[in-house]
Amino acid sequence: MIKKKEYKFWFCTGSQDLYGEEVLRHVAAHSKEIVDELNRSGILPYEVVWKPVLITNQLIRQTFNEANADESCAGVITWMHTFSPAKSWILGLQEYRKPLMHLHTQYNEEIPYDSIDMDFMNENQAAHGDREYGHIVSRMRIERKVVVGYWKDDEVRQRIASWMRTAVGIMESSHIRVMRVADNMRNVAVTEGDKVEAQIKFGWEVDAYPVNEIAQSVNDVSDAEVNELLDEYYEKYNIILDGRDPGEFKKHVAVQARIELGFEKFLEEKNYQAIVTHFGDLGALKQLPGLAIQRLMEKGYGFGAEGDWKVAAMVRLMKIMTEGMKDAKGTSMMEDYTYNLVRGKEGILEAHMLEICPSIADGPISIRVKPLSMGDREDPARLVFTSKEGRGVAASLIDLGNRFRLILNEVECKKTEKPMPELPVATNFWTPYPDLYTGAEAWILAGGAHHTAFSYDLTVDQMADWAEMSGIEAVIIDKNTTIPAFKKDLKLGEVFYG
Repeated sequence: MIKKKEYKFWFCTGSQDLYGEEVLRHVAAHSKEIVDELNRSGILPYEVVWKPVLITNQLIRQTFNEANADESCAGVITWMHTFSPAKSWILGLQEYRKPLMHLHTQYNEEIPYDSIDMDFMNENQAAHGDREYGHIVSRMRIERKVVVGYWKDDEVRQRIASWMRTAVGIMESSHIRVMRVADNMRNVAVTEGDKVEAQIKFGWEVDAYPVNEIAQSVNDVSDAEVNELLDEYYEKYNIILDGRDPGEFKKHVAVQARIELGFEKFLEEKNYQAIVTHFGDLGALKQLPGLAIQRLMEKGYGFGAEGDWKVAAMVRLMKIMTEGMKDAKGTSMMEDYTYNLVRGKEGILEAHMLEICPSIADGPISIRVKPLSMGDREDPARLVFTSKEGRGVAASLIDLGNRFRLILNEVECKKTEKPMPELPVATNFWTPYPDLYTGAEAWILAGGAHHTAFSYDLTVDQMADWAEMSGIEAVIIDKNTTIPAFKKDLKLGEVFYG
């Protein structure tokens, strides 16, 4: 099981010494109060840490470099309570390397009409102090998130919370290591990509291992460990024998238990957080990993099928970004299979041969053992379920040869009109926004893959922010998408990013 890191975010307030010590004491007290209230709100997923008021370029530079060096700091939130001359921020901003938010707020919610005087005006200058600061950040071409509104407003706090998850995604991206078991599926284009450029852009390390090296780790698992995990399976999941002998069925399930244990030990020992497999190269493995991979994904590991390391890394990234989220509905690798083109009932049946994460399941989860023509191995055990209803985001990171593009589609997940008793895999059924026809056309025009990283718990905006922070193109397919406008966006992206 992958452990959560306890990240924090620094709150840095800008001012200057022009107005005297009393004003600076008020500025410090106000910013401390804001930090305390943000932390008490229960809305933010991570703690905000107050930092002393910044009034000189030396202190600003020192603070930003301390933020760089502090591994627990996932980003800095800046606010100009009074007027902070922006040239003082240049050196600090130049050397800062982590996510940045500009919170454009002010201490008072309403103008104090009856008592306002020049002393109040001098002390409360965020309306133009933040604009001075915003100018220099824009001039320096620094990517940041701007949130505007009153700091006690829950909508403002929700926007801060949303950005925090994206910022943690940026921080953790540089720690994602993907283990490739064998290579990509032969002759498939979209699962390929420039692994060196991915490490430069995102910090991902993508390494290959011979399949039999990890197969040896699987073989080294003791029978006692396998039996203990089998007991957990049989207690937790429904068993659907489909007419098979119970003893023979259990032997097939035991193979997956051994794979889960062997894979997880290997991943932990080698410090990998994501894995890809390929049904065309299984070496000494007795089955294509199915139930085993599903369980590893549920524990927080990323996965991509047929060697799709980009999807594996994205699934891991999205699981990091949703970690600890209250009432989370789940994140998984997904694949487009077949359409329902009946007017008024349009949608895409999403599934895979075996490997869909049970975190997205709705209702009972069952184990079935069925033949699988791919892989040329014995019948693999897999978890079978249907997925939750509700909105989600499907993400496809593709390599265009000269750059990466992240394609994001908002989707509406639904229940299928009828059950599918003969289909022994986990499924999801969704309609892309704005509708199936526009959504599918836009996806194809953008070059989107058939594998996606999918989450109910993230928004298109969060993922687009991640792309912007990473310095790559993001294209969005949502309720406002039209094909003529989408084509123009693609052409503009070609000019800007190409």
